[in-house]
Amino acid sequence: MKQPNDVFNDLQQKMSELFKNSPAKDVEKNMKAMLSQGFSKLDLVTREEFDTQTQVLVRTRARLEELEKRVAQLEQRLAGGSPSTTQD
Repeated sequence: MKQPNDVFNDLQQKMSELFKNSPAKDVEKNMKAMLSQGFSKLDLVTREEFDTQTQVLVRTRARLEELEKRVAQLEQRLAGGSPSTTQD
């Protein structure tokens, strides 16, 4: 008499063989190929590229804010305002 695990293993193996040889596998394969072809025509970026550009944007924004503060300080000095502290 077979053990319950053997019955489940046999069933799993038969189901795998059935799906491997079924038209559903071909449909899945064809859909993946069509989607890949469609995505290649679009102007898409990878997640890694997106994350890299996000980091660049964050650094650029911080630098811009720093420069805006420095310009405001210089404008204030030129206008005869109170002297401000320099950041070096």
